[in-house]
Amino acid sequence: MATATAAVTSETPSAPITETKATPLNMTPSAIAKVREIMATQDPIPAGLRVGVVGGGCSGFQYSMAFENQSGMMDKVFTYDGLKVFIDATSLMYLNNCVVDYVETFEAAGFKFENPNVKSTCGCGSSFSV
Repeated sequence: MATATAAVTSETPSAPITETKATPLNMTPSAIAKVREIMATQDPIPAGLRVGVVGGGCSGFQYSMAFENQSGMMDKVFTYDGLKVFIDATSLMYLNNCVVDYVETFEAAGFKFENPNVKSTCGCGSSFSV
């Protein structure tokens, strides 16, 4: 599975600083394309995508994805082929080496998280524990 490289941008109120390095989260080209497609239907068009980990579900944690108009003060900003992805510091710990893909089958379509840090998942597949 191919993943996109990213530029890591630390945005501060004074000036953005960009450096290219390995990213903790990898997004496949199909995931990037689907996010862009969905973003294009929003009014106004969001600045980027927030990917995170929140408490909940039967196993303790769930992935979250939402459009944002700007990054938060404690966010790391990653750019994948021009798509900005915002990740808060806490979520970053749980998303290390995670791959986000978009998969379409005859039965379903959606974003799939492949996370090597996960120790177990629930029966419904929407939550996990580390």
